[in-house]
Amino acid sequence: MYKFYMDNLLLPIAPSKFTLKVCNSNKTMELIKGGEINFLRSQGLSELSFEFIIPQVQYPFAQYPDGFQTANIYIDKLKALKVNKKPFKFNIFRTMPGGKMLFDYAVNVSLEAYTLTEDAGDGFDIVAAVTLKTYEEHSTIAYQNKTTALGGTAIKAESGRAGNKEIATYTVKKGDNLWTICKTQLGNGSKFGEVAKLNGITNPKLIYPGQVIKFAK
Repeated sequence: MYKFYMDNLLLPIAPSKFTLKVCNSNKTMELIKGGEINFLRSQGLSELSFEFIIPQVQYPFAQYPDGFQTANIYIDKLKALKVNKKPFKFNIFRTMPGGKMLFDYAVNVSLEAYTLTEDAGDGFDIVAAVTLKTYEEHSTIAYQNKTTALGGTAIKAESGRAGNKEIATYTVKKGDNLWTICKTQLGNGSKFGEVAKLNGITNPKLIYPGQVIKFAK
């Protein structure tokens, strides 16, 4: 038996299937001297989609913890989740007929879209198609900006993982390489290895126009 919960509201009839789309955030860039490179990044947010029936009459196989609920309860819940623009908990439970738990899937999500379809040919029920996206919390860092003598931008972190260090940034231009950038911005081109590591650049020879380079002061 499956049980689907959206923000602690049990769906009366569990979807017959659901789709989990795992996305990534890879990015392809054009190199200064021609050619392309694909930057492999961490897995992005995933999408979940499914359809479920909202009964307008009571069925013996439908699940109602507190007795029969009208269709408006579920329609209003979808509307509220969309309007509130806040993440909520999405749960899927699967149990054996005897009640033994097979698995429990729980994730924070946002409601991206939903559609409601009422077809007279299918009786009185409403079909809801839902698309969810996984949600991850992010910390916030406050910064103070100031212009450096070398023309870059120094950013002093007041809180967060950057601590109290200053970070200067430089936007790569056509013809630049990491050694000359370090020479002009830090006064020492041999620091290109440290700068590459700070920016997650695996090959210091591969930078592209428009790329923002950070320097720890």
